[in-house]
Amino acid sequence: MSIQIKTTHTFNAPRELVFKALTESEHLKNWWGPKGWTFEVSKSDFRPGGVFLYSQKPADGNVMWVKFVYIEIIEPEKIVYTSFFSDEEGNTVRAPFDANWPIETLNTITLTEDGGKTTLTMIVSPVSPTEEEIKTFETSKEMAQEGYTGTFGQLDEYLTKI
Repeated sequence: MSIQIKTTHTFNAPRELVFKALTESEHLKNWWGPKGWTFEVSKSDFRPGGVFLYSQKPADGNVMWVKFVYIEIIEPEKIVYTSFFSDEEGNTVRAPFDANWPIETLNTITLTEDGGKTTLTMIVSPVSPTEEEIKTFETSKEMAQEGYTGTFGQLDEYLTKI
């Protein structure tokens, strides 16, 4: 059995629009991340091997940096990337909320369209985790799932405005 978090969400929008909202900085800044947090894009190079570097900050806390490295992009149906917590230069650091969160996760997003609605499936799994990282990932599944669900709810809302 693989260690993963799987989230599925159906949007009342065509696949091309959902894909754009997932991949273009001017859209992402309007819905990505926890509600009420500020979101800033530092680098956006959307291509295999390209890097997406951003920061997010709660109203009452410290800034967190995250880096994606894109592996595979099939427009408008699939995005595969690895994700790391980082510093503002993009150097990998431990997760600020838990030192035992996996250093690297593999994220696979697929989009399927049916009757004008788009179903997004996202699978997140740790890359080469230690035993401790596996435990942390397993115990954090529910929290992470709730986070993704909330974020996709914000995307739902945003899609009605564009």
